[in-house]
Amino acid sequence: MNQRPPPAAPRPELERRPTGAFGWLDATLLHDGWLAEVGPHAAATLVLLALAADRRGVSFFSRERMAAVLGMSRHEVGLALQRLLDADLVAHRPWRAGGGDGVWQLLPVPMRQESARSRQALSAADVLRSLGFHSP
Repeated sequence: MNQRPPPAAPRPELERRPTGAFGWLDATLLHDGWLAEVGPHAAATLVLLALAADRRGVSFFSRERMAAVLGMSRHEVGLALQRLLDADLVAHRPWRAGGGDGVWQLLPVPMRQESARSRQALSAADVLRSLGFHSP
């Protein structure tokens, strides 16, 4: 099999190379549909948390600071963080009981559960029927 080389960068002289601290995000966030699932505000918040995180994936930005950096309201940041928590993409430990600010941790991207239908073996006849072909 003949594989094509990756496309050339438009500005190869400006190729990015990490210098000092940098954040990273797992590509499965894109390929498994997580970004669409959590929405644009949560995706932006996740990027911020990744950029602010240490090597353990931990950051300490307050909701107020996140809102200022992202150009969002504190309410929008709160909703975005809740979506990330609900999706198990981040964990949170408040500085004090009931507090909103504290330690944020990026979590490994959860594995998607296969649907029962995708695990089900189909016969060729079933596949053809599902495509609209019917036997006489």
